[in-house]
Amino acid sequence: MIYLDHNATTPLSRKAREAMEPFLTGEFGNPSSIHVAGRRARAAVDDARDRMAAGLGVKAHELIFTGGGTESCNLGLIGLARAHAVKGRHLIVSAIEHHAVLHAAEHLRHFEGFDVTLAPVDTRGVVEVEMLKSLLRPDTTVVSVMHANNETGVIQPVEEIATLCRGAGVLFHCDAVQTFGKIPLRLTGHPGVSALSFAAHKFHGPKGVGGLYLKAGIALSKTLYGGAHENSRRPGTENVAGIAGMAAAAEEALRMAESDHSQLELLRERLWAGIAAAVPSAVRNGDALRSLPNTLNASFPGADGESLLMGLDLEGVCVSSGSACMVGAIQASHVLVAMGVDHSTALATVRFSLGAFTTEAEIDRTVEALARVAGLQPALAA
Repeated sequence: MIYLDHNATTPLSRKAREAMEPFLTGEFGNPSSIHVAGRRARAAVDDARDRMAAGLGVKAHELIFTGGGTESCNLGLIGLARAHAVKGRHLIVSAIEHHAVLHAAEHLRHFEGFDVTLAPVDTRGVVEVEMLKSLLRPDTTVVSVMHANNETGVIQPVEEIATLCRGAGVLFHCDAVQTFGKIPLRLTGHPGVSALSFAAHKFHGPKGVGGLYLKAGIALSKTLYGGAHENSRRPGTENVAGIAGMAAAAEEALRMAESDHSQLELLRERLWAGIAAAVPSAVRNGDALRSLPNTLNASFPGADGESLLMGLDLEGVCVSSGSACMVGAIQASHVLVAMGVDHSTALATVRFSLGAFTTEAEIDRTVEALARVAGLQPALAA
């Protein structure tokens, strides 16, 4: 099997598994309990928080542990919007956000009386800062733009957006689920970032755990209700094993992010060169010069996207599509449509996302498999 779907999830690293193991067996205490077993669990959570905060360049109390990326994005957007609604009820989110942000924004619009503006992107898939500036209003309270898109890999100008928001007195939430551990990420020196979301399983940590950075002094409304966990910001017994594994995976990923960058970039370009030679009609989507080093999004005009995915799967290559299956109906990627890609081409799209252990041999075999699969597509052959 050739696994090229690392933007969907990653294999659990050895260090993460080793860090988790004690808390899946003997060390099973509840971190809120005051006895010795509880204190050991609490110490593990506190240690993980300190280590992750050090890696991000933030204070430990600015990290909130959650159940994953979706919850982190919901808490970041909804929590900020509700807490600051007295100042205004206008929100701006980019048109290419993950559904964890888009659907949260839709909830606020439909059920809580917020006004939501979708910020468009250009044909490269980039949110232009000057355009975003033109959308700001006196009643704008929160802007949410992802660090890098999960489908195209295009990196957004978040530093400039953070500066713009800070100058305008607007809170800025950034979904960094796809960038944490893939490119260097430190929040030191970026005071304009109010909140930032991440998820462990995207950087070789366990599934079902993530976090939200919340800048000190910024109010946040809870989206769940219960106990006083996480400094009364996120109730629920902490996932001790998951948090320990996430911290171990984060340290390893952040340490390797810079060194892995060049190798992944070379492999990605090798993949694209092979695809372009094998299927000349293929189109590369997104800004190739401003993208995650591991991500390649390619469309095959005239092909059937679902057949391409199934064919590659039968060839032993795991990839994903730029479209999503919604109640049995294939829908074009909202990201590609926002970039101006026509509907039929958007449906014929494959996302390749490489990992730290991807090899040149796997890239070459993927190109060979794609050539065979594409050869079965009459429209491509023509």
